[in-house]
Amino acid sequence: MTSRTIRARDRPVFGVDVQSGDVRGDDPSYALVILDPVDGDDPDAPDTDEPLARVTRDVVSLRKLGRLIADREPLYVATDNAYELAPDKNALVGFLRSLPDGTRLVQVTGAERPEPLSRVASRHGIPYGKKPMKEAEAAARLAAANVGHEVTAFTDETTVKVSRGRSTGKGGWSQDRYTRRIHGNVRKRSRQVQSKLDDANLEYEREVTEKYGGYANAVFTVQARPEEIPLSNSRAGDVRVEIDRERRDGIEYEPLVKRRDRVIVGIDPGTTTAAAVVGLDGTVHDRYSSRTADTADVTEWIIEQGRPILVAADVEPMPETVEKFRRSFDAAGWQPTTDLPIDEKLHRTRETNYDNDHERDALAAALYAYDAHADQFERISQKTPPRLDREEVIAGVVAGDASVESVIEDLREDPGDDDAGSGDDDADPTEPERTESEETIRRLRERVDRLESHADQLETDVSERDDRIEELEAALEEAKREERIEARSRRIVSRLERETDRLERERDEARETVAELERKVETLKELWKLDHSNFNDVADDEGLVSVKTVEQFTLDALDATDEAYGLVAGDVVYLRDASGAGRRTAERLADAEPRAVIRDGNLSDVADQVLFDHDIPVVPAAAVPVREVDELAVTREAELEAAVDDWETQAERRRRDEKAERLDRIISEHRAGTTLPETEE
Repeated sequence: MTSRTIRARDRPVFGVDVQSGDVRGDDPSYALVILDPVDGDDPDAPDTDEPLARVTRDVVSLRKLGRLIADREPLYVATDNAYELAPDKNALVGFLRSLPDGTRLVQVTGAERPEPLSRVASRHGIPYGKKPMKEAEAAARLAAANVGHEVTAFTDETTVKVSRGRSTGKGGWSQDRYTRRIHGNVRKRSRQVQSKLDDANLEYEREVTEKYGGYANAVFTVQARPEEIPLSNSRAGDVRVEIDRERRDGIEYEPLVKRRDRVIVGIDPGTTTAAAVVGLDGTVHDRYSSRTADTADVTEWIIEQGRPILVAADVEPMPETVEKFRRSFDAAGWQPTTDLPIDEKLHRTRETNYDNDHERDALAAALYAYDAHADQFERISQKTPPRLDREEVIAGVVAGDASVESVIEDLREDPGDDDAGSGDDDADPTEPERTESEETIRRLRERVDRLESHADQLETDVSERDDRIEELEAALEEAKREERIEARSRRIVSRLERETDRLERERDEARETVAELERKVETLKELWKLDHSNFNDVADDEGLVSVKTVEQFTLDALDATDEAYGLVAGDVVYLRDASGAGRRTAERLADAEPRAVIRDGNLSDVADQVLFDHDIPVVPAAAVPVREVDELAVTREAELEAAVDDWETQAERRRRDEKAERLDRIISEHRAGTTLPETEE
């Protein structure tokens, strides 16, 4: 028994039947029977090997049933009709999606055309009653005995999507770094997911969308159910992981227990263990190889393929590992008289695909074993009556080392049909002749003895396997502890590195600021430490006023000066080239409300009018000389005031002239308006 089977047997089984109402109505209620696994025997349980004993009965609503399923996570939710839990196909798909991982909905009465529950229960020896609670209990016990079909709307393929957990935003000064961090975290998480899938030995395909700094998302299509994947839905910071099973086209019904045919198994042990399965007709079923799988994994894979009657090796003598597999399946062994040559193995497997040399050797062993027994299989088939299972007879002869006749006799439904005295040749003549019932009892007791012996051997193997599991789990816990310590150390180092990077960036920015300020201080020092030879016409006690220079009277030049020095009300502005400005440029300068504008060159009429309308003095550079040192400029306050006074005088005269001109124009227009009618008469 595998660990997965042991875990399944530790989970309850739910049996459900409609108690009152209708699922299409408002408030249906259900009879619920829960079979819980316990160590002892349940007096209410039927005579079965299933470890189900404690029985709980209740009447619940559909909502409470859903909560119980979510809390208890049963192995099966059994019913005689799946559509008692959902009104239509879409609702049934939703119900199936809501089931926990590992919980299956089972219809115990069959697939698309179910049988009556009473007939199924009678066939399997399960007590049955017409009341809903009895029907629910019968359904639970049938499912516990692996009777029925799983109702499924999903394949065994699961999609694991790793994507961004938050938006990258609309931008900003740190947008690139923020986006790069998110995409980097998605890439890191996707690699962790890939590592876990590899550790679980799961087959998958990966599709990645690469973005700036890493991945926008990574989609893994895994060939497994969600409960077999060591991951869960999660969202942490920048990354989220979503797990979703692939939908089928419709609702399908799969038997809980599939018929397992008799097979021949070839095994090639070593660092890479390989196995191959061949049917009794010589058909190759499947191949398997792994470097990491242990004996339990290989055994579980073989059990899924069928029931071995022959276990074969490609060398002589049979390796001990192959012999252990043979004993565990109670099968016959086959080995060549000498080691199989490589060229013969290549020739025998030429029509079959395989992935490596190990699979080739295992497949060759199985095929040669079939070749050695093909004639025997044919003779047994010819002697087997039509109503008996041919494979069971072959298994009894080959694996049980019995005659065809004795196996057929054991398999006959009515032993009285056989020839009388078939088993009396070795009987003691002094013993009384056995009746038919006594002979049947004798054979059954012998069979029970063989089965008990095999069960003891299996229990020993299970005990050894449990010890190995405990040893590996202890090693795993130690490895996890060391990994946690290492991960904690990595997080601390990563945090310190980020803090160091931040401090280094702040240090570099501060150094750049200090350097810029030092350059400005040096410039100021050069200005105020100038020798008077640079200002021969400026006395020590004369006042100076700073001037902000504009290279050209354009919008771009104004913006450059504003960005470098700032243009505020009361500034003195020096236009190094005053020509060519338009209305917008003049208005832009007027909005700064300068104290005065010193021009070098002639202003346009439009610009001159705009500045005049805003009462901004415009004086020529010849009247107010500007002294420049590097990027700084000054002029004498007295000369500036004198030039502004001259401008005010001229401005006053200009205003009077403009006013007189406006009056003359108004009078002329008025006269023209009064004389025009007389002329018309």
